[in-house]
Amino acid sequence: MASWDIFCSVVDNYGDIGVTWRLARQLAGEHRQQVRLWVDDLAAFVRICPAADGGAVSQQQSGVEVRLWARPWQDTPAADVVIEAFACEMPAVYIEAMIRRQRPSLWLNLEYLSAESWVESCHALPSLQANGLQKYFYFPGFTAETGGLLREGDLIARRDAFQADPSASLRFLQGLGVHPLPRERRISLFAYENAALDGWLDALAASPASTLLLVPESRVLADVVSWAGASLAVGDQYRRDSLRIQVLPFVRQEDYDPLLWSCDVNAVRGEDSFVRAQWAGRPFVWHIYQQDEDVHLEKLDAFLDLFGEGMGESLRADLRSFWMAWNGQGNAGEAWQRLAGRLPEWAAWSGDWQRRLEEQTDLAAGLVRFYTNWL
Repeated sequence: MASWDIFCSVVDNYGDIGVTWRLARQLAGEHRQQVRLWVDDLAAFVRICPAADGGAVSQQQSGVEVRLWARPWQDTPAADVVIEAFACEMPAVYIEAMIRRQRPSLWLNLEYLSAESWVESCHALPSLQANGLQKYFYFPGFTAETGGLLREGDLIARRDAFQADPSASLRFLQGLGVHPLPRERRISLFAYENAALDGWLDALAASPASTLLLVPESRVLADVVSWAGASLAVGDQYRRDSLRIQVLPFVRQEDYDPLLWSCDVNAVRGEDSFVRAQWAGRPFVWHIYQQDEDVHLEKLDAFLDLFGEGMGESLRADLRSFWMAWNGQGNAGEAWQRLAGRLPEWAAWSGDWQRRLEEQTDLAAGLVRFYTNWL
């Protein structure tokens, strides 16, 4: 059993902590590694792990030692493997501790997820640092030439059992205070602030098909409230024509998967929910984090190219049109109206895509194997 230190600086709400907490739990639970997760914002951690103590300097959660990454840093022995998540800057004295070990620590920079082609050529490459340590750049990804995606060993089996039992989703949703109506299409909405939202909600409301839109507390809720012209808090509902909206509490990380599994379409954002939507095997749309000079659109385009390989040209065009509109490049309402009628095709493709991804080694297993081969 190796010791692992994962450093997480919370920058983007729950994206950074979401990925690192999921990785830490899997390393500890499935791979029996000794894991410490260093977090500089425990309030964000408590949101996805309500059992956690937001005031504790050190605590055990799900087999992981969660530590407050305090400033100034208190000298701490370095671990066998050190993960610098998303290029956060680790304390200089800790890096010195990595060097002082009898066998220096394996230093990994866990990069952001991208489908861009250059990722394959850069994955797992070392970079010699001025202090003599090698830092390896580890890229999650969607192909066998990358580090893969986070996926627990039993995830697909649990999802299949859940989705095979119609009463499972009803029980789960009722636990959140949701009571779906017969023949009501279910959509989950988790996004950043989104100017495309009004047009999409207008289209849902005008549709001949009834829709239940489930909105966990998140940054997009203010836009939903603005469209509705009504105050909406957790548990509240709002109806306009064919669209019924219900606001959900911000659920713990383990409960987000059943929400995705319970819906016909999932709107997701960032990185962690983006990956979980793909494991749900249901149609999804991604609100990518906006970057300067529209760099994010290049990443969005790269994923659409990869996701759409082999897809029929007509479906591919409609899907791309909606995804780009959802990210500010077009009219989301009009694009949705074209795509909504193709939901069965979209669903079949999403299931096939998930099965292809499942053939790859998952991110946590790949990291453990990388360390073993490095020894």
